[in-house]
Amino acid sequence: MWTWAQTAALIVPVLAFFGAVVVWAFGQRAARRERRATAFAAALAAVETYAEFPYRVRRRATTETARHELATEISKNQAEIAFHQAWLDLEAPTAANAYRKLVQATRRQAGQQMHDAWLQPAITTDADMNLEVAYPRTEIDTARVRCQQHMKAALRLASR
Repeated sequence: MWTWAQTAALIVPVLAFFGAVVVWAFGQRAARRERRATAFAAALAAVETYAEFPYRVRRRATTETARHELATEISKNQAEIAFHQAWLDLEAPTAANAYRKLVQATRRQAGQQMHDAWLQPAITTDADMNLEVAYPRTEIDTARVRCQQHMKAALRLASR
């Protein structure tokens, strides 16, 4: 004859198992959201690095080695941006489109500024390090805000 003790002995481990599965699932979802947020931040940082290159070019040293090192950094940054674009294309297509537009805006605005900076003479004194005028970033800033909005939306979707 089946007793309540036997029923309880059967139900308790089953409930514990399902509870553990639920806790594990929530933990996985939180970890996935955190990984995605970290990847979004890294993607934005790569674009920010590119946006800062006009200053780096303008403040470059006069040596051929310095020019080569700076060109290498720019090339590595381009590869990093391409990596983040590919990752976003796979993981968060809506955010990827906004990121693509941010990259385009950054290349348009900072790219022209970089071009102009290469045409300026290299800085030779400490006093010249103060450029006095900031490069405009309105197009970049507007695109970054839109991109961040899409990334936040993608994070909200990942939290569900």
